[in-house]
Amino acid sequence: MHKAGFVNIVGNPNVGKSTLMNQLVGERISIATFKAQTTRHRIMGIVNTPEMQIVFSDTPGVLKPNYKLQESMLAFSESALKDADVLLYVTDVVENPEKNKDFLDKVSKMDVPVLLLINKIDQTDQKNLGNIVERWHGLLPNAEILPISALNKFGTDLLLKRIQELLPDSPPYFDKDQLTDKPARFFVSEIIREKILLYYDKEIPYSVEVSVQQFKETNDRIHINAVIFVERESQKGIIIGHQGVALKKVSTESRKTLEKFFGKHIFLEVFVKVDKDWRSSKKELDSFGYNPE
Repeated sequence: MHKAGFVNIVGNPNVGKSTLMNQLVGERISIATFKAQTTRHRIMGIVNTPEMQIVFSDTPGVLKPNYKLQESMLAFSESALKDADVLLYVTDVVENPEKNKDFLDKVSKMDVPVLLLINKIDQTDQKNLGNIVERWHGLLPNAEILPISALNKFGTDLLLKRIQELLPDSPPYFDKDQLTDKPARFFVSEIIREKILLYYDKEIPYSVEVSVQQFKETNDRIHINAVIFVERESQKGIIIGHQGVALKKVSTESRKTLEKFFGKHIFLEVFVKVDKDWRSSKKELDSFGYNPE
């Protein structure tokens, strides 16, 4: 009998959800950097074997929304509670378990298996870990608790085995050779955005969106034309940098990563434009794909 199901990954920002997703899927599906709110969409990564298909779904960190973009991000996380066959709730050894209690209450009422993953256990000792497990057991008594270290691949094989046991009998939901539900353009914009997260400080990365205007593929190369949208002229200046040096660095590093990702030569052109309303306008957010429906 074939097994298949949706395994959705939720939790607060910066607990290692994207790193875990990449370990489980075995590909670099979610960009993972050290900054909170890196993941803005719900991203699927699909694991196939002859007898099963696991559709993993990485979601943005749960947060109290301050503007429309964050409202969309929270909606992606809450939608992951509705269609999960197995839910992975990720926390870590330093997080306060009481954080975002409202979301936790919703998780506690779910009638699908919940695996509570305590990540980053390499950063604590056995005694403290025991206390953390006890606190979480009090908050989510029906959850199965598994300590892991996603970065060091500790406990991830055991987790995968447990997920397989919990999957329902079902035919596959996607083609067996499919790795994700997102188009190529999506990964181009995410990779460029990742470089911006790594190279710029303060609010700049959170004020930025990337739109791929052109993606033309031939047998040996891909021509890509992308626009980085910012909210203010001053941010445009920072992104471009003195004599264009900063933008050139982002373009070069993005091109290298894109060549690895697609296995082809990449010709990449990147421009910067000001769009002062993009984080607050529903129309703009819809055009960037922030619609969880």
